[in-house]
Amino acid sequence: MAEVKTGKQHISLNVCKEKFDIYVLPEEEEFYRRAEKLIANTYNKYSQVFRGRRSEQSIVLLTLVEIGVKYEMAAGKNDTSPYDEILRKLTSEIESALK
Repeated sequence: MAEVKTGKQHISLNVCKEKFDIYVLPEEEEFYRRAEKLIANTYNKYSQVFRGRRSEQSIVLLTLVEIGVKYEMAAGKNDTSPYDEILRKLTSEIESALK
């Protein structure tokens, strides 16, 4: 019944050897699937390098750190404040010219 009320759908994700059953909006499923794949690829990379030399928890944490760094780098590239300032100046100039 919760599925009908919220409009969410059930999906299963496999993350670091664990299965998670969650409910997501249909339009968000693709992002969860991409995240699942990104985590799996990153985890497998570190697992191949450190298996037997590092704990499972360390491998998972290294995976988390790499994904966090990628997220922060991408967030920095999406900074629109320089464009916002230019648009404010142009808007101000246009408004002044129209008076």
